Amino acid sequence: MKRPQGKGLGRGLSALIGESEPEEGLASPEADAIAIDLIKPNPDQPRRRFSDDEIDELAASIRERGVIQPLVLRPDPSGEGYQIVAGERRWRAAQRAQLHEVPAVVRDLDDQTVLEVAIIENVQRADLTPVEEARGYSRLMQDFGHTQEKLASIVGKSRPHIANALRLLTLPETVLGYLDEGRISAGHARALVTAENPVALAEQVIARNLSVRETEALARRAKPEGPARPSGGAGKDADTKALEMDLSANLGMKVRIDHKSEKDGGELRIRYATLDELDAICQLISR
Repeated sequence: MKRPQGKGLGRGLSALIGESEPEEGLASPEADAIAIDLIKPNPDQPRRRFSDDEIDELAASIRERGVIQPLVLRPDPSGEGYQIVAGERRWRAAQRAQLHEVPAVVRDLDDQTVLEVAIIENVQRADLTPVEEARGYSRLMQDFGHTQEKLASIVGKSRPHIANALRLLTLPETVLGYLDEGRISAGHARALVTAENPVALAEQVIARNLSVRETEALARRAKPEGPARPSGGAGKDADTKALEMDLSANLGMKVRIDHKSEKDGGELRIRYATLDELDAICQLISR
């Protein structure tokens, strides 16, 4: 099957289902009834958090009116059953409603398309946390070679939006955890990206219930005066900082540049959090 192009994906799930939105109370006429126990979730689904209350509400609706919009599935790579491309929340709710079958459209899609569709579906419905969204973008860049410009076209967002999302991944896991849990907002997190000790500042933000503007002011006050690191020179110039931010956004990892002088050169450090990220760096270098 020919792979859908970015433009089609940007139109949403109707491009895959092959029709406009289904009429209320009716599944797509193209959909088949698939046994629910033959369906498996996608292990690479960017959305990791599903609210029990939200699932309960949807399950109650499904008991009353059935599954209105079909799931999108693909044959499972293991060769047995099907894997969810879009509609995991509906699948979970249908199980809770004790349905034995769900309406579904089966498409033969590759891994790249599956990840793109999963991100698009969730971004369009604002279902992803900022961290889940950023990690989805990072995966598309690292595994499939997407640029920020191509990502922006695929998901219907601006390039600055993509860059700002990716910069969040340069924060320590502790801060990303606070963001994932909703204890701080994406605005708070962005204000902490360039801070010397983002974990300590994030804890202050939570304890004092600071606004984003107050967090930005706190991060500015926390910056040390004079040489920030023993690099033999004054604090980094704006161009170096901008280059650090761009590299961090593109890699989805923390990047630090310590330039000593034209004669002595400097150091470029990339901080990885997992062996998968280290493997991604090695693949980029080996190219």
